[in-house]
Amino acid sequence: MSTDPIWERSRNDEPDVPLAENIAPGTANDPDAGATESATVTVDGQRVETETGATLLDACQAVETRGDVLALCSYDDSQKIGPRSECRTCVVETERHGVVPSCSFPPRDGMTVYTDTERASEARDVNLDLLLSNHNLLCTTCGKNGRCELQDVSIENDVIEPRYGVMHDRSELEPLDDSSPFIQIDRNKCILCNRCVEACNDVQVEGVLRMEGSAEDTRIGFQNGAETMMESTCVSCGHCATVCPTGALLEQGLVDATTLPVPGFTHKNSAEGIVDGEYDHQPTQRTPMKSELETQNEPRVNERFTTTGDDRS
Repeated sequence: MSTDPIWERSRNDEPDVPLAENIAPGTANDPDAGATESATVTVDGQRVETETGATLLDACQAVETRGDVLALCSYDDSQKIGPRSECRTCVVETERHGVVPSCSFPPRDGMTVYTDTERASEARDVNLDLLLSNHNLLCTTCGKNGRCELQDVSIENDVIEPRYGVMHDRSELEPLDDSSPFIQIDRNKCILCNRCVEACNDVQVEGVLRMEGSAEDTRIGFQNGAETMMESTCVSCGHCATVCPTGALLEQGLVDATTLPVPGFTHKNSAEGIVDGEYDHQPTQRTPMKSELETQNEPRVNERFTTTGDDRS
């Protein structure tokens, strides 16, 4: 935690959201990133009144800014998802604190914010290119084509060629996880925003997803250590796919929803490898691991205390 006075009283030692003891939470019980009191700030020369709990991103979104503040990893914080300051595409510059991520920085009375300075604009551009460089850009076979947040901001920012290249230029694609009949995972499209992890653990409280690994090996994983979605404890609620800003997590019925209608031109055919599953006869939306786990937790009859009709008198 920074020693900057702006963070005073930002830590809350008592968790607000009761979570199951056997799952790892997301950010639901992290210190609130919003302001502890209302404030008046200036954004690109415009006066903005903010309320308790607001962030600088809220202030920027209240007016028409001169620079585009993207905020790809940000989501509706009232739903206990974020902010995480993961993508850093929401960077702005303040007079006192310099360049800061607006999604997790609290406004303070008298603060002056600029969205179009060279440092802030360059930081957002670099961070967007970094996200694109680690993303599978096969949009024409992606079920999120046309409703992808990363695609939208790239078009809005006139990105023609990411300065750091694209994933295909330097590494093999990770196999498509097609093992579940309900949710498909394409980690090559993940921007590590963590929305899915928080939706799974802090909102649905299912404890299925997690971020695992480090540095370039960081990826979506499973809290039970499974390798595939089908081996996880997923209940197929679909919340992870709902909050995903790209096509990394997608409902199976939408996998080829926007693929060009050309024979053989499918999302699966664009993958370099597929982890498949035989789920034609899957009886419920629960994975076998989830069903087994719940069966283990069901009350069991203790045979020592059972009686037969002949024993009763």
